[in-house]
Amino acid sequence: MMFRQAREAVVETCVKLADMGYLAGTGGNLALRVDPEHYLVTPSATDYYAMETSDICVLRLADTRQIEGEKKPSVEAGMHARVLAARPDCEASLHTHQPIASAYALLAMVLEVQGSETAVLLGKTVPCVSYAPSGTGWLAKRVGKAFAGPNHACLMRNHGIVCVGVDIQQAIDRVVALEVACAEFFRLSLTTGSRLPASGTALIEQTLLPISQKLKETGEE
Repeated sequence: MMFRQAREAVVETCVKLADMGYLAGTGGNLALRVDPEHYLVTPSATDYYAMETSDICVLRLADTRQIEGEKKPSVEAGMHARVLAARPDCEASLHTHQPIASAYALLAMVLEVQGSETAVLLGKTVPCVSYAPSGTGWLAKRVGKAFAGPNHACLMRNHGIVCVGVDIQQAIDRVVALEVACAEFFRLSLTTGSRLPASGTALIEQTLLPISQKLKETGEE
């Protein structure tokens, strides 16, 4: 089996992210560059807790051709290839549907990052790309372009987020930091009464703030 150790790391990471609540069911995906010509990507429509090492797909970066793997690769394989091509300094690309950041992405707004420590991980701003259907070249092109600059994270309207890292752990750290940054935005918006439509306030109070409070209680912010 090609890249066995790296494929095992991908499976372990997916389970870790599912345990943290950032991946659920079959939603989201992960890609990992393993050499200059190949990358790994999670399989399509596979529950993370049932995923096997042999399920992880080996693809060619140049054209996303599948080299190995018992299942079909994620529909976002092309998007991850574009992201990794845009960021040769990064080995990992994570796409999640994490709850608070995904809610923020519905606003179709650039995120202004508060706090110096969070800004070190994410940068001062996180861009938001406009909606495009999942698995399309349209979406892949937009997200790849967002990472052509110094951005470490990207919001996708109606479709969650993507974070990159020099390794898997740094990408995870950025996923967590983005969730915290979006939670902080919603807390400040409700406190000051600005930046949010009145119709969305009740929904945020009932759903997002309890999640945000849980993050705080578990020490993740």
